[in-house]
Amino acid sequence: MSALSNAESEMGDAFPGVPNHARDDLERRLLRKLDLRMSITVVLYTLSFLDNLNMSSARLGGFEKDLHLQGNQYATVLSIVYVGYILAQVPSNMFLHWLEKPAILIPGCALMWGIVSVLTGFTKNYTGVLLARLFLGFTEGPFFAGALFLLSKWYKRDELALRIAIILCGSVFGVVFGSLLASGILTGMQGILGQAGWLFYIEGGATIVVAICAMFMLPNFPHNTRWLTPEERALSISRLADDGYEKSDELGKRTTMQGLWDAVSDWKVWWFVVALFAASVGQSFAIYLPTIAATMGYDTTVTLLLAAPPWVLATIAAFAIARYSDKKRKRFIFIFASNALAALGLIISICTMDISARYTSLFLMVQVTGGQVVFLGWINNTFAREPAKRAVAIAVISGLSQTGSILGSYVWPPQWGPTYRYSFAICFAALGVSTVMFGVMHLHLKQVNERIERDERNAKDINDLRYPVGFRYLV
Repeated sequence: MSALSNAESEMGDAFPGVPNHARDDLERRLLRKLDLRMSITVVLYTLSFLDNLNMSSARLGGFEKDLHLQGNQYATVLSIVYVGYILAQVPSNMFLHWLEKPAILIPGCALMWGIVSVLTGFTKNYTGVLLARLFLGFTEGPFFAGALFLLSKWYKRDELALRIAIILCGSVFGVVFGSLLASGILTGMQGILGQAGWLFYIEGGATIVVAICAMFMLPNFPHNTRWLTPEERALSISRLADDGYEKSDELGKRTTMQGLWDAVSDWKVWWFVVALFAASVGQSFAIYLPTIAATMGYDTTVTLLLAAPPWVLATIAAFAIARYSDKKRKRFIFIFASNALAALGLIISICTMDISARYTSLFLMVQVTGGQVVFLGWINNTFAREPAKRAVAIAVISGLSQTGSILGSYVWPPQWGPTYRYSFAICFAALGVSTVMFGVMHLHLKQVNERIERDERNAKDINDLRYPVGFRYLV
């Protein structure tokens, strides 16, 4: 007990000479400033999602026929982007940890994927669009893993899920805005430089503009962001140290290559990879949502508009789940609840083709978004203590699990339509596997927390402890 008391006394002096109320005021101002500048990542993620959704929307506008795609070629065009995602994320996050300039690297990648997206609209055959989608994956790949790592360098563990939810709401903005934009383009631009091509010209051009703006808005890391005051810099570093992240005097102790070894030798990383792989297969309906909505028998314009409302509800639910998850410092129970709702939606779609029931099932299926938000926060929480390891762990989990998205692209062949019962059944099974694996990790981390608490009670000297005093994994 004496070791614990001494540690609590030291933690209370982490920001000496400043009254608690003044520190709280400074922290609120700091968070407002950070949230404002980080908001550009929401726009970038929206545009990233639009670039992927474009292929599904363009399919409804005849893009598949224009390029003379046959058999599984459309599925290959969809899936090839994930090859770039997988190969790019680990080296890009290692480079980001070494360079320490996310304000350059993240917008730079966005600038390149905007250019690639514009060029996609000019493709005339299968080979051209396949190469364009491959390059799109390499340029988009560094963004999401890099953004997650950037958030973890600024926000405490019980602040992360909500901020990740804010970024991921860009996917909903992408669906809603993309559906409306695609509806207008596919009906109003027919015959002008290629009807579906305008989707890529307009949205790729917007990405280029936003990427340039992001270079002036995004922060780097707390120790090298120029627009922080000395007080804000000290607070940014100390509050993460108090929360169990790396101590300020340990910054840079582990090299990027050491972080790579630490990550690949931790079984928890590979457990999460397999679990998220299964989850990615289970969520493959998301990219085919316009195709699923089309099975209800409406025309292209109505189909695209019907695909938007489920994502609006999913965003509202994801915000609520993320906020409550941060407040309660719990993770698995919220993942389980979201996956259960999605599973119910999949069961409904398996059992009936009734229009009302199937449309209701879409609202239930996309609730999986809330669980995904919480899970991404859980990754950061689980590897919170070493920045080099965390950078690689995020990229490995996010990158390799995308092989599930590649497989998921082939789960929806046209010959299984319009019921797509086999597709929904595969998603249901994959979602069940991922949920069970998350549950096993939940039980493991609970046992680790109990061991940490027991060691703290019995410790005579805090230097003998393996974990910082007060640290607990969020489960």
